Amino acid sequence: MSAGSMLPLTLEAVCFEAGGERHIHHISHRFSHGPRTVILGPNGAGKSLLLRLCHGLITPSAGAVRWAARTSRRQAMLFQTPVMLRRTAAANIAYALAINGVPRAARAARVDEALARVGLEALARRPARALSVGEQQRLALTRAWAIDPEVLFLDEPTASLDPAATRAIEQAIDQVHGSGAKIIMTTHDLGSARRLADEVLFLHHGRLLESGPAGEFFAAPKSREAAAFLEGELLW
Repeated sequence: MSAGSMLPLTLEAVCFEAGGERHIHHISHRFSHGPRTVILGPNGAGKSLLLRLCHGLITPSAGAVRWAARTSRRQAMLFQTPVMLRRTAAANIAYALAINGVPRAARAARVDEALARVGLEALARRPARALSVGEQQRLALTRAWAIDPEVLFLDEPTASLDPAATRAIEQAIDQVHGSGAKIIMTTHDLGSARRLADEVLFLHHGRLLESGPAGEFFAAPKSREAAAFLEGELLW
C-alpha cells in the first residue's frame, strides 16, 4: 500500500436492511490493490447493493466499511444506466474535472486526452444524450477515468450492449486497470466475467458464498449454488 492510498478497503460483517428485510448478510472481505474484482450472482443476490455500500452511497445497518485512508476523493462509480448532462461529450468530462478541482487551464488538454484514449474524439462536440447507449457508457467510463480514480466501481457496465459495444467497454476497462486503478465491478455476463476477472466474489441471497481467484472459481466452484449458476440454472 502506497502512502496515502485509500486501499485496502475492508468490509467487516456488513449487513443492510430495508423495508423490514435484510438484504445483505454479514459480508466480510478485503479489497486490495491489483486484481480486478468481479461480483457475480443471480438477479436479487445483492450485487448492486454491495457495490453501493462499498462506494458509500448507502450506509450499512450493521458492520463497517473501512478504507485505509480517506485523504482524497479518488473513487468513482459507473452505473448501469449512465447519467448524461445536457452538454456535449467533451463538456461532460470537463464538468467532472471542474468539480474535482482540476484547474481550468488544464481541462481542455485532459478532455482531449480522455476522449482519445477510448476513441471518442470525433464525438467531442456531439450532445451526450444524442449518443448511442454504448457510446454513452464509454463516455461515462471515460468521464470517471479522467478524474484519475484509485478505485473505480462499475455496476453492470455491459448490460444491454451489443457485442461490439461490449468489446469497446471491456477494452476501456482493461485500459483503466492498466493505468493503475482498482476495478470492482458487478456483471451478469459470464463471458465478460471470464475475460475481465482476476478474483470473483459470488453472492446468493445477500450472502457471500465464495471468494477467490477467478481461474479457480470458474474451474471448480466450491458451492452448489455457484456451480448451478455457472451451468445456467435458475437460482431461487
